[in-house]
Amino acid sequence: MDQYAKLAHSSFGRAVMPRLGLPRPPLLRRYEPGRPLLPGPVVVGAAPGGRLLPHVRDVLKGTGVDVYDGAGERPAALVHDASGITRSEDLVELHAFFQPLVRGLRGNGRVVVLGTPPERAGEAQAATAQRALEGFTRALGKELGGRGTTVQLVLVAPGAEDRLESTLRFLLSARSAFVSGQVVRIGTDVPDSIFASVQAADPERPLDGRVVAVTGASRGIGEAIARTLARDGATVVGVDLPALASDLQAVTRSVGGTGVLLDVTARDAGPRIARHVREEHGRLDGVVHNAGITRDRKLANLTEDAWRSVVAVNLIAPERVTESLLADGVLGEGGRIVVVSSIAGIAGNNGQTNYAASKAGLIGLVGALAPELAPRGITVNAVAPGFIETQMTAKVPIGIREAGRRLSSLLQGGLPVDVAETIGWYLQPASAGVTGNVVRVCGQALIGA
Repeated sequence: MDQYAKLAHSSFGRAVMPRLGLPRPPLLRRYEPGRPLLPGPVVVGAAPGGRLLPHVRDVLKGTGVDVYDGAGERPAALVHDASGITRSEDLVELHAFFQPLVRGLRGNGRVVVLGTPPERAGEAQAATAQRALEGFTRALGKELGGRGTTVQLVLVAPGAEDRLESTLRFLLSARSAFVSGQVVRIGTDVPDSIFASVQAADPERPLDGRVVAVTGASRGIGEAIARTLARDGATVVGVDLPALASDLQAVTRSVGGTGVLLDVTARDAGPRIARHVREEHGRLDGVVHNAGITRDRKLANLTEDAWRSVVAVNLIAPERVTESLLADGVLGEGGRIVVVSSIAGIAGNNGQTNYAASKAGLIGLVGALAPELAPRGITVNAVAPGFIETQMTAKVPIGIREAGRRLSSLLQGGLPVDVAETIGWYLQPASAGVTGNVVRVCGQALIGA
């Protein structure tokens, strides 16, 4: 429980904290079924020559959100197509669009900038200008985070314009409450023939009919993943240790799923999951590698057993299980693979050389498998959580815990559901254009890349 945030929003905190110059974490709007995508209108714009604005309008038309030019009601979101920026001089278009609007943006607002991957932009001038978009969005996220507003950059490859919908919906919605300052790439690696077969889903149940295995599903973030995926229509196959049988059974029963009791580091873990899925569900549409452990010590005091156990659970098990599910064919065309990495795998953490190595290795696994599996329509992505409020982080010394909470643009820790919502977006059939991504669920932490 974040007692500081609770105090900040009490009558005493509202009166005293501004006078003392103390930060007040914003109250974040999180997803609730049945509520509108946004609580107000969206202002859209584009730099001259932009190619994405018509696709943005098409997506927004199907959401029921009002789109207007900025006159009148305070906007809940700003979306700008910057794909037409091909010279550094053109970057002033960002100022022209955003400067008059940001002050009036509602709290818990959403800002999305759309561009082209620099390596696909063509000439050096265009690549330079498109790369500049990343610095702009990260800086703007830090300016607006104190109001609960998130800012993202979406790089859409030429030819992938029609693959924008699931990503734009996610980033504009309350599902992305703790995701900010991120760069998402939408590409054409998955063949058009497979993408074209994706049926339009009910936005309230985008995973309807999908079967997804989740490791480490009995507690914490794993439990939140299972419950969130089930809420969105998925049948969940929970995987966890035999010692956690009662916890796992409670979760899977409550979400209408099934469970597999095993140690993910066992050589036969993959075949056993595959066998269970075939017998109970017939097929597997996605796997979420969430199981993980820590054995923290500075390297000088770290035993070999502690090193081996962390790497075995966090990295080797996802490698082996994925390889097994693919070889078996139970996870086939159109499948989804998601790994839970960590900000520690990006920035490192004192006393976590083993953990950071394993989580960085997962990012390497994403980079290696994504292009290899794309021709089969299988996407591979990672989430990298920052400070998330769990039983584990509740045991962290208070000074470190408070620093972890406050050192982000949103001035607070996230919740397990924030990680789960991002995973749910990756798993959607309509997210076929999203592969090879690493999205930090960290409130735009001020530590790391």
